[in-house]
Amino acid sequence: MNLPSPGARVVVRYILPTGQATDALGELLSADEQTLVVDGKHGIATIPRGAVIAAKEVPPAPPRRP
Repeated sequence: MNLPSPGARVVVRYILPTGQATDALGELLSADEQTLVVDGKHGIATIPRGAVIAAKEVPPAPPRRP
C-alpha cells in the first residue's frame, strides 16, 4: 500500500481489537513497516499496519464558519 508522505491529510480505515472497523482522519505524522501515526480530531492514533484496511490522501479540511 502506497501512503502519502508525512504531513499529508489522510483517512485510514482499520480494524479495532474488537473486530469493528473505524477511521482515523487527520495529518499523517509518520509511517513505517509496523505502524501509522495520525494526528486527528480525537487525538493521536497509532495504528498497527496489520490492522489497516485502506488509506488514502484527502483534500484539506474546509475552513471553519465564523
